[in-house]
Amino acid sequence: MAATTLPLRLRSLLLLLCQLLLLLHPFFSGATPWITTKSVSRLPGFSGGDLPFSLETGYVGLDDGVRLFYYFIQSERSPEEDPVLLWLTGGPGCSALSGLVYEIGPLAFDFDGYTGGLPTLLYKPAAWTKVSNIIFVDSPAGTGFSYDSTHNRTIPSDTIVIRQLHIFLQTWFDEHPQFLPNPLYIAGDSYSGLIIPSLAMKIAKGIESGDERLVNLKGTIAGNAFTDIKLDFNARLPFLHGMGIIPDELYEAARENCRGEYRSPSNAPCANSLQAVTDCIKDVNDVHVLEPRCPEYLDLTIFHKQLKTLQDHGRKRLMLESAVSSVCRNATYFLSELWTNDKAVRESLGIQKGTVPSWQRCDFHIPYIMEISSTVYDHLSLIMKGYRSMIYSGDHDSKVSFVGTQAWIRHLNLSVTDVWRPWHLDSQVVGFTRTYSDNLTYATVKGAGHTAPEYMPRECLAMIDRWLSGQPL
Repeated sequence: MAATTLPLRLRSLLLLLCQLLLLLHPFFSGATPWITTKSVSRLPGFSGGDLPFSLETGYVGLDDGVRLFYYFIQSERSPEEDPVLLWLTGGPGCSALSGLVYEIGPLAFDFDGYTGGLPTLLYKPAAWTKVSNIIFVDSPAGTGFSYDSTHNRTIPSDTIVIRQLHIFLQTWFDEHPQFLPNPLYIAGDSYSGLIIPSLAMKIAKGIESGDERLVNLKGTIAGNAFTDIKLDFNARLPFLHGMGIIPDELYEAARENCRGEYRSPSNAPCANSLQAVTDCIKDVNDVHVLEPRCPEYLDLTIFHKQLKTLQDHGRKRLMLESAVSSVCRNATYFLSELWTNDKAVRESLGIQKGTVPSWQRCDFHIPYIMEISSTVYDHLSLIMKGYRSMIYSGDHDSKVSFVGTQAWIRHLNLSVTDVWRPWHLDSQVVGFTRTYSDNLTYATVKGAGHTAPEYMPRECLAMIDRWLSGQPL
């Protein structure tokens, strides 16, 4: 009897052990990062049949349970030779798809032709994928389609994101070794300006200690990027004054009362001056001071209700114009939410079911710890190590203005190798540029706002094409 019951007990024990291992599997299996990839040849809403470029999507699973979703578009020119750009959208909490569709990627939503239903995607010729391979990554977890399988057990922070992106790149290149010889640039805009040079420094130190996976790092690209919180914030008032938005007396009072420190008022007169400035600019679009200010997110429930009502009366386009004020740029962003929350779109992109119930272009309420206040010396260290740097400013952005960017560049104390001059496209001045110590190029993009390629796509493509190829702007 004992001989027959012992195996049963063992089997029960083994079954219990297996159940325990399955329960603990996520904790142990995450120890080694992994990657899934999907080739996407067609997308719902794109009416041209197969996409005219190579698109791959996928997840990189990290050891802390984070799953970072990415879009990878190969260069439309020479993917074997052209640089690889890791593109980081700002926020924190803004999806990489925003950079892809609204800034530097080869797709755009057809807002002018939209009459309801699934938005239409159009091919955009003035994309940076004309001259480079680009990895668009949703970071941190909770952004876009990226998520935390441990249900936000750890709140992301600047340093955590840098570590995660470093592992992401190593894992991605392990799966795509054919791109290891290509020049690598860490790129992005807005808040990612605090991540880009820090991540590049982490990679550079890894190269020095023998990590050969990212050995072809060549430099960084940052547009209207937060770099030194103090300098960037204090530059807003001089910019607004220089643009004629606040008058002399208001600017002089604020400067005298606050002594150039506008972030936290140190006395009552300073607080009063800053409040007067706030009252003056409250209706100004801070990301492009010449463009109208309007809500970024429509109430889609009301939108669809109005659409149905007006469809019954055959006035779809009329309703759309009244709902989004027609000319207001950021009111067009809702098309990205309609598209990404469509079931067929998610299936095409390979989105894991149940992970992101509702996609947002930007989630500004995402839990996040901001730790880094300045990356000026990371920029300097990279330049001193021989890495290249492209810094550009849309010159009508008050959020991270050219005044602050030029201030932190002066703090680097680099020698000027090419004096301030205009740069051209089609025989027209489209900005101004200066080169420092051969490794840093600074440029303004005339008429552009906070995300310069969104406003001036042709000009920004020309700028980045010339710079990547080593030509003067």
